[in-house]
Amino acid sequence: MLTNKGKYGLKALAHLAGLEPGQTASIAGIAAAENIPKKFLDAILLDLRNAGFVRSKKGPGGGVALARAPDEIRLGDVVRSLDGPLAPIGCASRTAFRPCDDCSDLETCPVRLTMVDVRDAISRVLDTTTLAQMARRSANARAWSAGQGGTGP
Repeated sequence: MLTNKGKYGLKALAHLAGLEPGQTASIAGIAAAENIPKKFLDAILLDLRNAGFVRSKKGPGGGVALARAPDEIRLGDVVRSLDGPLAPIGCASRTAFRPCDDCSDLETCPVRLTMVDVRDAISRVLDTTTLAQMARRSANARAWSAGQGGTGP
């Protein structure tokens, strides 16, 4: 499951993807625009900076910006950097495998086999979707909604 940290991180990156190249945004501005607690956003942006997704600039005209083009940032990489493995349970994880204490047969466990499918489906979507695609999808939905009198697609 996506945590608030992962969700807020994606929202902050989508906000930054909407900026003109070279433009920065203040953390307080992102927090207000995206309804994210500022203190929590500070920590999230630090993690995103350490992972190479954002850069920060101090002083006048400072703020945060994407460190790479939005079409070079895969959502799976972002979620893994903030939330860890995508698998819903440890025995279905590729990167942090952990067998369940109560499992007698890992190879035939119906829960594990299903959760591997869930992990693969989540991974397929997140690893093939870029930040640019996510931002465009949101912009298109807003434009559609505005043209329909505010009703969603």
